[in-house]
Amino acid sequence: MLAVCIAMFNQLSGVNAILYYAPRIIQSAGASDSASYTMTVGVGVVMLITTALALTVIDRLGRRKIMLIGTIGYLVSLGFLSTIMFRYEGHFDQSSANLVLIGLLVFIAGHAFGQGSIIWVFISEIFPNRIRGRGQSLGSMTHWTFAAIVTYTFPTLIDMLGGGVSFAFFFVCMLFQLFWVVRVMPETKGVPLEEMEVRLGMRES
Repeated sequence: MLAVCIAMFNQLSGVNAILYYAPRIIQSAGASDSASYTMTVGVGVVMLITTALALTVIDRLGRRKIMLIGTIGYLVSLGFLSTIMFRYEGHFDQSSANLVLIGLLVFIAGHAFGQGSIIWVFISEIFPNRIRGRGQSLGSMTHWTFAAIVTYTFPTLIDMLGGGVSFAFFFVCMLFQLFWVVRVMPETKGVPLEEMEVRLGMRES
């Protein structure tokens, strides 16, 4: 369930849909076609920088703390994006496009620093050697199944309900992730595999 939950929440943040459709999102917020693709490059640069930053502190801060920071980044950015989409709906311009870009940059920074850097490390650390392959396969299957569902439905969701509702949906999903991180997610930093088995009830001490 830990592997399924972290993989499911990874995609219910909307990250793959947002990455795949970033130019379209920025265009719908009022940017020109050429400007939207230029802005998308900035999203990629921020993702690269924050991923590298996360890798330098992941063993110092621990998995849960980094996930908590990333989740707060999700909530701030998704709440901001939803508000901007509702505020400017029907009369988007370059100002709204710039605001959406800021929201997307914060979102990508939160993802790259949090979920993006933790998911595969966490999944590899919670399973004992005897079932690690199957456990990681389950996490990977969950991740890409939800990636396909969210990515496939995202354009329809925006067309039918608008960007404000779409980002609000992801915001609510990340509230559930926040609860999961605080109440359920175990810290795996520095925990030997044998001890992790005991902590998770997969083996008696």
